[in-house]
Amino acid sequence: MLGFAAQSITLSSLQERHLAGYRHCALGPRLIVVIFQRFTMYPVHDVDAILLLSLSLAAKRRPAELVEIIAATDLAQGTLPSEAKLSDAFARLSAYGLILENDGGYTLAADAQQMMESQRKKDDNEKHIYRLKEHLADYHLKGEHATVVVTEAQLLAAVEAHQKEKLTATRSMLMPKPKPVEDKKRPGKYQPFSARKRRD
Repeated sequence: MLGFAAQSITLSSLQERHLAGYRHCALGPRLIVVIFQRFTMYPVHDVDAILLLSLSLAAKRRPAELVEIIAATDLAQGTLPSEAKLSDAFARLSAYGLILENDGGYTLAADAQQMMESQRKKDDNEKHIYRLKEHLADYHLKGEHATVVVTEAQLLAAVEAHQKEKLTATRSMLMPKPKPVEDKKRPGKYQPFSARKRRD
């Protein structure tokens, strides 16, 4: 028999959905009995770790805009998760207090920054994702946090803007560079310095 005591808690709809795997029985729309010791993130998805990695790149000095986060994801991964998965990741991570919305941009909270600082620089991208997922699976919810809502339409617009920027940059690289203008002067007859001096 498990050594965890059953606890009656009131959860938000998002938290209730995340804890579906732990549910024992439902007592109401939001009141459930859960067998667990502390409320940890479950389940953990690759896109959660990818979003944290992307934010660590895009929001180093200031909150990052969506198009900057998309660009960082594309740079680090080479591919982009679907808008639906990214939207869910924003909601999950912000509900756990790991992502913050600030001045129209997004940044990592202090606990998420600590997760990133614990990463080994020599590890490849796949290893970073694996280690971050371990951190997330062991992360315990601390208090209540506002859920950041980023819609699929917002993410789609950011993806399209990023793709347009990439296309513009590619075209600029392929454009032939103008040749430098050479100063075409008529070559004069060379005279030694000593000869010029005698004439003077």
